[in-house]
Amino acid sequence: MTYDEKTLAGLNKDAAEIIGRYPVKRSALLPLLHLVQSIEGYVSPNGIAFCAQQVELTSAEVSAVATFYTQYKRRPNGEYAVGVCTNTLCAIMGGDEIYRTVSERLGVGHDETTPDGKVTLERIECNAACDYAPVMMVNWEFFDDQTPQSALKLVDDILAGKDITPTRGPDKVSNFKDTSRVLAGFSDGRADQDQGIGAPSLAGLKVAKEQGWSENQGRKEAGE
Repeated sequence: MTYDEKTLAGLNKDAAEIIGRYPVKRSALLPLLHLVQSIEGYVSPNGIAFCAQQVELTSAEVSAVATFYTQYKRRPNGEYAVGVCTNTLCAIMGGDEIYRTVSERLGVGHDETTPDGKVTLERIECNAACDYAPVMMVNWEFFDDQTPQSALKLVDDILAGKDITPTRGPDKVSNFKDTSRVLAGFSDGRADQDQGIGAPSLAGLKVAKEQGWSENQGRKEAGE
């Protein structure tokens, strides 16, 4: 199986734009993988071959990269990738219970997709959002301070076809293919919809200001 003529023409146009951003062709491989994922919902053998041809690498070399990073899927992914952080802090704050509850509701386990193709469930590693633990992500948009009850409402809304709004980020979560296109470097025009930094992320800075701490003071105390 190969891409149809119209799809291939669009891919070639977008790939040329991506490659043009880099001084060396192979540096464009990661966004190219997101590009082909935006077409089929995963990095297919077609996608591997296309990327290899574009950056003058072998299919084996491209596959080695695609299998290293978890954002690249090697089989069809759901319309929404629902990830529950179960790393240390999120786990002890309730992440394991959230994952169990969501898994039971969806009837799937880690890296499995619901029969309707709507949701792929994942256990995910730390997303550097510990100040909002426990955290979930849907197509890599943050859903902070979750509980089993709020997580169930979230997946029920997805299954019902409702728009869902992340805690931080755009007005609604895009589907998996559209998100992949954004990750390839093509704007969806919604970058200015982010709500900005939340209070928990600034708590340390607030304490430092209240205590009169500074970076230079810390260096002096450390003898630098």
